[in-house]
Parts: sequence; C-alpha cells; structure tokens
Amino acid sequence: MKPPPRVLPFPAASAAPPATGHTLRLSQVVGALSCALDITEGQPEGHAARSCLIGMEVARRLKLGDADRSALFYALQLKDLGCSSNAEKVARLFGGDELTVKQDFKTSEWASLTGSLAYIFRNLKHHGWGGRLKHFARIGVEGQRGARKMVQIRCERGAAIARLFDLPEATARAIYDLDEHWDGRGHPEGKRRDAIDPLARIAGLAQTVEVFAAEHGIDAALRIARRRRGRWFDPKVADAFLSIGGDPRFWAGVYGENLLANVRAVEPPDRRLHADDDRLDRIALGFAQVVDAKSSWTRRHSERVTELAVGIAARTGADADTLRWYRRAALLHDVGKLGVSSAILDKPGRLTDDELAAMRRHPEYTHRVLSRIDGFDALAETAASHHERLDGRGYHRGLTAADLSAPVRAMVVADMFEAMTAERPYRDTMPFEKVFGILDEDTGTAVCGDAVAALKDLVATEGYEPGRLAGAGAEPADAAGTRRAA
Repeated sequence: MKPPPRVLPFPAASAAPPATGHTLRLSQVVGALSCALDITEGQPEGHAARSCLIGMEVARRLKLGDADRSALFYALQLKDLGCSSNAEKVARLFGGDELTVKQDFKTSEWASLTGSLAYIFRNLKHHGWGGRLKHFARIGVEGQRGARKMVQIRCERGAAIARLFDLPEATARAIYDLDEHWDGRGHPEGKRRDAIDPLARIAGLAQTVEVFAAEHGIDAALRIARRRRGRWFDPKVADAFLSIGGDPRFWAGVYGENLLANVRAVEPPDRRLHADDDRLDRIALGFAQVVDAKSSWTRRHSERVTELAVGIAARTGADADTLRWYRRAALLHDVGKLGVSSAILDKPGRLTDDELAAMRRHPEYTHRVLSRIDGFDALAETAASHHERLDGRGYHRGLTAADLSAPVRAMVVADMFEAMTAERPYRDTMPFEKVFGILDEDTGTAVCGDAVAALKDLVATEGYEPGRLAGAGAEPADAAGTRRAA
C-alpha cells in the first residue's frame, strides 16, 4: 500500500498576506473584480475600467464636485453588479449563450419596436425556423413588462450589493438608474430627464460609447453619442463627451497600457476609499452572491462551500486570522464562473467537449481576476485550485499532492461534498452515506484523508443541512447522472 500523501499545514497568517490587519485601496480591489463583471456581460475584460475613464473625464468637464466624482468612480466600475441575476432567464428565453445575447444588447436600439425585433431575431439565428418561432413566442409572452422586470431585478440587486460594500448611497442610486433613458423609454421605471439620477446619466453614456468604440471604432462612438443625444442621453452629458471625443490623447489613455493603474489615478485624491478587513469580508460575500445568482442551481453554493471549508480548516489547525482570509478565498472560489454561459452551467445533459473545456476554464478565470490584487497571491492560488486532485488529474493546472496545501485540500473536499449533496438539473440530492462512500473511495488519489475525516466530524457534530432546493458548484454530469470529477 502506498503511503498517504503529505499534508501541508495551514500557513500562519503572516505567510498569506493580506490575511488580516492590511488595508488596501478599495479601487484596486474593485478594479480587479470589475473584470469578472465584464465577462458576465459578454464584454472584453476592462470594459468597466475603460467606461470609468470615459465617465470620469466627462464628470471633470461638467465640473462635478469630489463627492459626486467619488460616487461615480465606483458606480462606473460596479455598474454591472446585478448582471448575473438575469443570466439564467436570458439563456432560457433565447435558448443559447446569454453572454453573446448580452453583448449584443449594449449596441442595440432595444428601446424601439423595430430595434428590439431586430435584436431578438439576430440572437435567435442559431436556431432553425421552428426554434426561432418557439423562442420568439416565449419572448413575446414575456413582453415589455417581462423585460422591464428583468432589468429591475438586475438594478435592485446591483444597488443592494453596492450598499453591502458600504459605498456612498449616490453610487447605489447611479447603479439603479443605469438603464434609464432621457426620453423616458428606458428601464426599470421609465424615468425621464431630471428624474434620472445625474450620475447614472454619465454612466449610461460612458458604457455605451465604450462598447461602440471597442467594437466599431472611435468614430462609431462619436456617431452614437450624437444620434442618441436627447433620446437616450442627457444633451449636456453627450455634449461634454463630444467635446473630448475627438482628442487622440484622451483615447490613448482609455485604450493604453496599465489600464487599472490609469483608473486608480482618476479617483479623487481627497476621497480615496480603503478596504479594511470588514470591507474585504463584505466584498467577498457580495461577489459570492453575484456568482451564485447566475443560476437557480447555485444559490448559496459559495456560502455553503465556505461554511464547510472553514469548518474543516478549523478542525485541522488553522488560527483565527488564517480562517478569516480563507473564508474570503472560499467565498470567491467560483468567481470565474461568471465567464461561463448559463446554457452550460444549467445543461441537464452531457456536455460536449467544447462545453466541458469552457467549464474547466473557470478556475483559470478565478486566478486571473484575484491575482490582480496586490497581496492576494495566496488567496488567488487557494481559490483557483478547488478542482485540483492529489494525483494530478484535476484542473486547471493538473497540480499534484506536493503542490496542494491544506487550505486547498479542505476546499476541494468541501466543494465536492456540497455539489454532491445539492440538487442538480439532472438528479436529486445524494444521501450523505453515498457521498462519504465516494470520498472514502477517492481518498489518497483525489482527496486528502485528513480533510475528509474533518468533514465527517463537522457534519456529525454540527448537523450540516445541504441545499435541497438549490446548490451545486461542480460541473454537470452526463444525462445518466453519472458523477464527474469535482
């Protein structure tokens, strides 16, 4: 019999900065995490950051005060906080990849009847005529009321999470009114003119012209600002943008190198916000909620995995400071799933090779996003390794036992247990006895025996109850419901 794999201890808090007691500029944390929101909206990474540079220059031209510019600075980067809340429904309505549907949304004239019809048919082109008619009828049943409701949920969730981060109320209001139009034909309330939050008017224009500039060029961005002036956009805001839109130096800054550093530089110096331990905890929780809102099958998955992983860690020697940073890592472990289509996440049948490859990229996305934050190296490594295995057959890097620390081993076991005991699109929950049997079978090859023993003790002593109505974080199995390596 081969010896059990070596168990690496939980690191001391000082070995995993910024564990606790560290204060970061909030702009650095928000800037990195905004890239995850970009991919959820079907946009290239950096969309929100570039929108921020555009919007902040417009605000400067309009001579906004420091308090308003500070609130706008965070609204522009976090404008899509509620974006995951309608992902599942969009995928269902259009019968496909909601990321592509959302990407097209930002360049469409969806407020007009002809524009909305063109948008719908354009995004049903992957179906045959029978499929197009079926999905068109489904969208028709939802109608404008359904569309408005989806935007309202998105806006309400985004504003609520901004408040969870303890950001200015003006930031939350700007996020809520983001999709309102000057002529009253926007969502969610159809506000007109001065009833629309002033910061939202800037953010709405900034995100639109950035998308057009990125997809079609600067001239297209200028044309859309002129065309929608007085319809979608406040004329004063549009004019402020047009006064700078022809300056090549301005666009060189927007699309130049060191994007996130350029964004941090436009935060009003006297209004710089910081992320202490309490705020970092709230940000981790808020982004876990963004991730889990992407599917009805993943509601509270990140929080449940965190509960399990931290419980295992506490039983295997982690101190209080280490548990705190580890809790953040566990809450953020699936942030990369924001870049995976809901059509894949919620698919009840067998994944194709391409779908499986897309699914297995999510830990890589997690690592890429979190590693942009100074001092988050250990957190990023831990969060992004939750699908690795002791025998090297996991993903996304194929690490082996010698590379997997105790925090990673605990999270792997927690993620597998939560996934298997939660209801899935293709099967009911698994009983504890069956799950523990699978984990015992995988001990020494896929999972760590010490972590499994700690999990059993946790479940036995604290009476963990799995999510019966929602859950799931591991990838879908095939149509027969067979287990795929978590």
